[in-house]
Amino acid sequence: MPSSDERDLDLVLLGATGFTGGLTAEHLARSAPAGLRWAIAGRNRAKLEQVRERLTRIEPGLADLELVEADSGDRASLDALARRTRVVATTVGPYVQYGEALVAACAAAGTDYVDLTGEPEFVDRMYVAHHETAVASGARIVHACGFDSIPHDLGVLYTVQQLAAKGPVAVRGVVRSNGTFSGGTFHSALNAFARAGQMREASKARRAVESRPTGRSSRAVAGKPHRDPVLGYWLVPLPTIDPFVVARSGAALPAYGPRFTYSHYAGTKTLHYAVGGALGAGGLALAAQVRPVRNFLLGRVQPGDGPDEARREKTWFTVDFVGEGDGRTVHTRVSGGDPGYTETAVMLAESALCLLLDDNPTTAGSVTTAQAMGRALTARLVAAGIRFETI
Repeated sequence: MPSSDERDLDLVLLGATGFTGGLTAEHLARSAPAGLRWAIAGRNRAKLEQVRERLTRIEPGLADLELVEADSGDRASLDALARRTRVVATTVGPYVQYGEALVAACAAAGTDYVDLTGEPEFVDRMYVAHHETAVASGARIVHACGFDSIPHDLGVLYTVQQLAAKGPVAVRGVVRSNGTFSGGTFHSALNAFARAGQMREASKARRAVESRPTGRSSRAVAGKPHRDPVLGYWLVPLPTIDPFVVARSGAALPAYGPRFTYSHYAGTKTLHYAVGGALGAGGLALAAQVRPVRNFLLGRVQPGDGPDEARREKTWFTVDFVGEGDGRTVHTRVSGGDPGYTETAVMLAESALCLLLDDNPTTAGSVTTAQAMGRALTARLVAAGIRFETI
């Protein structure tokens, strides 16, 4: 364990009483090193006690695991939490509604922060409001530490390293899975569709203050539906946060070359499924604009809901990457089990442990997983069963 400062906790998990938060707590119970001073936090002590009881069936030594009462709507409780610990991991979303107070508290206290957001508006607003404060305090604010966007961000980093090109680099990522959205992800996505105007405003505000690399460029490129000549899949562009995260890593890291582009797709084996997926996404985006329809859809799936273990055991994901540069092409893949719940919980827990325990690059402020943790986090995920391979 690294040397401790005056703080009495190393890591706090906020939202442990939710579905994904509970899975994250279970992974920590199995994987946290001996001597780690960690706690679970939430607003309902009785529910926290139930989680702790479940964790003791995994690790009996957690019978005395500390429970911290904190509420996303109570800034004073979040300030007190951030001052006590070195790292905070949070699963409490939608983040655009419930997340800012904790980011502000961690930025001010110099406390590292990881979350599961896939909401571009939230990430951009947090950058504008709290990046400079976090730089000054030394806090690392790392958003999107779940399936959004670790397989894509670290997968592209791995691909760039395998390609080792000196000139311009183009990478496309292609996602396939038989999994379903988590309740929290569904709520976040539907609310994001409904806030397209606010999302554009937040992006514009960030561009106005964010510095750009000198002599280099890195950007996300919106692709078009087509059949991939290398992978053989039909590709449909995915309007998610992932390409923005990857492009920010490309801007921060010179290894991505002098001119880097990334395009992001869902892949299907047949044109029929590709067309159906595109129409479904478009229909959901339109439905989100009508408040009664949006509220009906939100009521059908609750945050914190999720499938049972038997269903999760049958679920898988792959993200294939095709990198091109210096006249060469490399095909890589990141793959694993259930992406929306099981693997997302692993990714969040390992991200928090990586910030806390590993020898990472010196960074501060709002940073990506590739920028803040890179190879160290990739190694942790491989050890946890997520595969990174060159095909």
